[in-house]
Amino acid sequence: MASSMKKGMIRVPGDIAVECGISELLEMLTRPWTLYLLFRLSQNGPMRFGLLRRAAPGISARVLTVRLRMLEERGFVERSVRATKPPEVTYIPTHRLKDMEKLMRELLVLSDKWQAEDSGKLEEHPSIAPSKARYGETHRLIPPLFG
Repeated sequence: MASSMKKGMIRVPGDIAVECGISELLEMLTRPWTLYLLFRLSQNGPMRFGLLRRAAPGISARVLTVRLRMLEERGFVERSVRATKPPEVTYIPTHRLKDMEKLMRELLVLSDKWQAEDSGKLEEHPSIAPSKARYGETHRLIPPLFG
């Protein structure tokens, strides 16, 4: 049955396939390097291929090319080529990436918080005091999905 499901479909109780836009977005975002590249582009604005490669140590040129093509196809970046020797290729964030800026900032705050927790410096983290003042000690950063 699973093989008959189209891309962007999820299976829900009762063995019913349902279209779900979030599943396609999550599938794209969870590929290796994708979020990292989106974060770099959202922070730095337009970036050339070489600069992106240096900003992502450990990424191969092939994987970087594949991810950037995917992001271009999905409308997150625009590829600009200047006819020089060698060609200058610049990746420019589009409105879709700008729409994700708040999410990117929240992910950065969350990663900083978890890093502080893991290093034993949770109370020193700047995002914790305002959260405690507003929500108290028992505030859950991520509310339960159901109920």
